[in-house]
Amino acid sequence: MNKILLFLLYSSFALAQNDLALAEKFQLELNKSYADSLKSPLTKEDFKHFKGLDFFSINEKYIVQATFIRTKKEKPFGMKTTTSRTPLYVKYGELHFSIEGKDFKLNVYQNKDLIKKPGYADYLFLPFSDLTCGKESYIGGRYVDMRIQKGKIWTIDFNKAYNPYCAYNYEYSCPIVPLENDLDIEILAGVKKFHD
Repeated sequence: MNKILLFLLYSSFALAQNDLALAEKFQLELNKSYADSLKSPLTKEDFKHFKGLDFFSINEKYIVQATFIRTKKEKPFGMKTTTSRTPLYVKYGELHFSIEGKDFKLNVYQNKDLIKKPGYADYLFLPFSDLTCGKESYIGGRYVDMRIQKGKIWTIDFNKAYNPYCAYNYEYSCPIVPLENDLDIEILAGVKKFHD
């Protein structure tokens, strides 16, 4: 086996290990945040008994490479939420990817107000629902936070999928997953539902 091929194999393995480590770090930090009474979305009653969120096992299969297509001339719109609030979003682009040989597409959005805040200029919002919703995961779908990535191939890590705050407390106003972001597959990654 030549040195270039060995290097490429090692690089690929190292990147995969790094992605898995980042997913584990994300889940640990999420649990830490929910265990903090000042940051937690949990109700007082649930907080008393909180020992940690339930996650699917971290799985490399759900770290996918997607072809990013930047959409142009998109008009801002008020995204529906679980309350009367309609925050202003714009469709930033499309992410085309495959899992288990099936092709999928998700729209990724940009919050027009959030990008004005320091540190959020490149922030993107990826809401989705899938065939686990209402079973293993929250019925209303889940979210993945993303940043603008370079090039045409972007990484989506579904191991970092989390529930909207509404999954824990009805007092919150949460964006409703747009119908076009409903996936006809089980995404067995990220946070599971909170209550059975």
